[in-house]
Amino acid sequence: MRILVIEDEDKTAAYLSAGLIENGFVVDIASNGLDGLEFVRTQDYDLVILDVMLPKLDGWGVIKEIRRSHPDVRVLFLTACDDVEEKVKGLELGADDYLIKPFAFSELLARIRTLLRRTPAKQSTHLMIADLTINFIEHRATRGSQKLDLTPKEFSLLTFLAQHQGEVMSRTFIASHVWNINFDTDTNIVDVAIRRLRQKIDDPYEIKLIHSVRGIGYMLEQR
Repeated sequence: MRILVIEDEDKTAAYLSAGLIENGFVVDIASNGLDGLEFVRTQDYDLVILDVMLPKLDGWGVIKEIRRSHPDVRVLFLTACDDVEEKVKGLELGADDYLIKPFAFSELLARIRTLLRRTPAKQSTHLMIADLTINFIEHRATRGSQKLDLTPKEFSLLTFLAQHQGEVMSRTFIASHVWNINFDTDTNIVDVAIRRLRQKIDDPYEIKLIHSVRGIGYMLEQR
């Protein structure tokens, strides 16, 4: 699942990004309110983590626009503004939750997962391809009745490929969206990760789902 962090403190943003990626989420970072809104307009997010005190456009302005244009996106305020009136204001403007800094990452993660369980009916929490089932909320995947023992990064990679079922994903595109890095042609991180993922979801089974496209990248589909 994809999360946008709108946070102008570099250390906090890096801490959030590292922790969320470690737990299997795809993360984008915006350092001011206007850039954050541009991300929301051009990408699909399951959750936005939003600070109040932001350059160019504060969190109040950001959430007003998000609620006008993307009413189904979950928004969690993460801010040092601990005044009760500020918290009430955030919730009244449409925030789904409000957490005060400093915070325990374990609590933030629990709140995120709780919010993501409240998925609108039009969005599915599961995806099925052949006998592969992916549960986005519980971060769990199975083939048939067998649970797949995936690392958070492997789960993110599988989810990304599955959400683009039947599409050829280049190594550059995969690296950008799953690792949040610019792909270096001297780095084989994508190929290594695909090989390890195949060992778990393809090698033990007759039907193979991950396919190589020579010179381009990979795709996931039932053939």
